[in-house]
Amino acid sequence: MKINLKYSIFTSFLFSLLGMTQVKAVEPSEALKLAQQLNQAFVEVAESVSKSVVEVRVSKKSGNYEMQGEQFRNSPFFDQLPEDFRRFFEQQQPQGRKQPNRSREPIYDGQGSGLVYREDGIIMTNRHVVENSDKIKIVFKDGREYDGEILGVDRESDIAIIKIEATGLQAVKIGDSNRTKAGEFAIAIGSPFGLKYSVTIGHISAKGRRVLTDQQMFDQDFIQTDASINPGNSGGPLVNIYGEVIGINTLIRGMNTGIGFAVPINLAKRISDMLIKDGKVTRAWLGVSITTLREDVELRDLAVGVEDGVVVRQFIPGGPAEKSDLELADIITSVDGKKVKSAEELKRAIRFKNAGDSVKIGLMRDGNPQEILFETGAFPEEFTPVTRVRRAEEKKSKEPLKAELLGMKVQEISEDLAKRFMIDEDEGVIVVSVEKGSVSEEKNISPGDIVTRINSAEINSIESFRKSYENEDLKKGVLVHLKSNGSQRFEVLKDY
Repeated sequence: MKINLKYSIFTSFLFSLLGMTQVKAVEPSEALKLAQQLNQAFVEVAESVSKSVVEVRVSKKSGNYEMQGEQFRNSPFFDQLPEDFRRFFEQQQPQGRKQPNRSREPIYDGQGSGLVYREDGIIMTNRHVVENSDKIKIVFKDGREYDGEILGVDRESDIAIIKIEATGLQAVKIGDSNRTKAGEFAIAIGSPFGLKYSVTIGHISAKGRRVLTDQQMFDQDFIQTDASINPGNSGGPLVNIYGEVIGINTLIRGMNTGIGFAVPINLAKRISDMLIKDGKVTRAWLGVSITTLREDVELRDLAVGVEDGVVVRQFIPGGPAEKSDLELADIITSVDGKKVKSAEELKRAIRFKNAGDSVKIGLMRDGNPQEILFETGAFPEEFTPVTRVRRAEEKKSKEPLKAELLGMKVQEISEDLAKRFMIDEDEGVIVVSVEKGSVSEEKNISPGDIVTRINSAEINSIESFRKSYENEDLKKGVLVHLKSNGSQRFEVLKDY
């Protein structure tokens, strides 16, 4: 009896000890609990968003495999790949078949990613994914397949919109890329290298990046991320920890570099809505060439009363600025009350306006703050930047009344000079010669250019030309306003 009692007490103590040990073993620390919660958050985001992510399979228009391989090599990704990867992809292209494909069935040999933008069958992806496509197939995670039709593409933003015949789809949750901050978690979902619905996790590395590829300079901001993005991710979403789409994965800068780029969703949404409505994108513009004041070494020393802003350097012929109250050498400091300190900020402010919108532009002119109303124009579909054609120096004019400033000689405009230089201007003075090696030649001032203003003085005669700089410090410099080949610009001339 005593033995049984001792055994009972011993076993009770042993089980109690084991129970205490077991409790201590399974009880996680607060740090581990937090890590487990974060792990679960990533899982939930991936599962939720993947329902709205699609594969975009593309059959190219050309049946010639050699041409298809060439189109692949011309993609924005190809030249950024290491040599081993380039060889791998080249080997995937069908070899030894240069005859047109005679099969009636399309071959879907191009692939990218996309997302459900609207529940009624609107899919968002990249332009370069669907460019030159003959057939498009949209494939969902559950295996559903739909034929896709392109509603519109935009080269500048690399956004494309596809329509499929489906309703009741689960659209992505759209976030606000303006609120996104560097350092936040970023999750990329797509089909890199054909590996369906891959999820990679990283951070937002930076915002406001400008990107140059072999094909073009994208005149817009990008989100930079170290979440792994590879060929095939193009067009897929970049999401935050809340499962909101903050960008469209678009570009990479080399393999395994941790540098990828996504179109901010605020811009992608605006572009997409235009493509859905009109099939094209109409951008607003001012019709000016601009520089950032702090980077404009010549003008910043002459700027009075302002340290930050955007310098109006030139009017584009036919642009809205020519008919506005804007003037050359104005320093734009705000748009609709919001400060702009750089050329990029001004472009960003105008980018989200509609063509024809009236905007309030704050500026500094000759040291005085002003506000003007400016009606934006529609950016031309075919736009060629202004280039200046230098004319051969004409024979010296025999007109007795001339003046010279830092290497350029001018005369009042006469009927003979107007015919000789083929101009129809009747205001200002005309440059008739430029001394070789002079400051004026360095600034590409040429015979036939019209001087309309120096600093704040209007120029309409040789006398006004001379008076405009007689009391100025030429070591500091003067602003010379010019008309040339239909465009207007200014140059800062200094006597070094």
